Amino acid sequence: MEFFATSNGIPVHISDTQRGDKVILLLHGYLETLYVWEEFQCVLVDYFKEHLNIEPRIISIDIPGHGLSGSDPVCNGMRFCADVLKGVLDICGVSSCWVFGHSMGGYIGQMLLKEHPSYVSSLGLICSPTVADNPSGHIQRIKEIAFIENGKLLQLATLAIPNMFAKKNVPAMEHHIQEILANCETHNPKGIAACVRGLMDREDMTSFLTSVNIPLGLIFGKNDHYFPYSVFKDICLNIKNLYAFCTDAGHDVFLEEPDLTARWMVNFIGHGFFGWNSDKSLNLSEDDYIIEAEEYREAMSEQGISHPEDLHS
Repeated sequence: MEFFATSNGIPVHISDTQRGDKVILLLHGYLETLYVWEEFQCVLVDYFKEHLNIEPRIISIDIPGHGLSGSDPVCNGMRFCADVLKGVLDICGVSSCWVFGHSMGGYIGQMLLKEHPSYVSSLGLICSPTVADNPSGHIQRIKEIAFIENGKLLQLATLAIPNMFAKKNVPAMEHHIQEILANCETHNPKGIAACVRGLMDREDMTSFLTSVNIPLGLIFGKNDHYFPYSVFKDICLNIKNLYAFCTDAGHDVFLEEPDLTARWMVNFIGHGFFGWNSDKSLNLSEDDYIIEAEEYREAMSEQGISHPEDLHS
């Protein structure tokens, strides 16, 4: 069910399945809308039903400044967006949920955990770093705002969206690229510019996340155009309680590797995470802090395991 509600002073476009045993909050990334989850959401629900015997209730929104949601007139900061999320969860009657955020959605999820911790029972980051912009990134954001304010939002999207996918996956992802581009027609340029200002001003959350006592997860792509492997590697070194999984995808791993992403989410929520930290039979070094897709597949193949859930049977 889709509907609109006012939260933190702006109208918010909300999707809520309104049924299920537990609540999953899905937060999309920059230049996307809640519709980016539609195909993946079906895969995710099937995995939860089959392997955890749970039918999750799925809630997603158009993040402030995107799609059909309203916007702060100047800056959609992470704290402002987190307050919007709290209001949405209150409207939906949800007091706690599993939060999964892609890129910008992950930044907002981190701030929701900091500002309203009781609402977040676990936090999964999808290609979403915990660090702030570096100086060169800050300069790029300023240029981006100027580009948008000069009426070139759609040109920006045409350049940026294909880069969300690993080059080798672009042909197969063409339908997703076109869908995201089509939905960019719904963005208000002033709202997107306000989001870029919010991205510029976001704080480094790494230190904060080292102190939280809820499950933290991270899945990312080795071929991410926007964030190199080294960024995520450093994050994993600094946040010791982070369950990290590296795939061969790009920045939109949940579209490029939907089954693998759904399996990661199921195992993360089920506290197994592919047997990591609960079943050392994978024969991976205990000093490793990132599981890589190929390493994982090879280890499972050697044991004759076809599904990660078999590790817990």
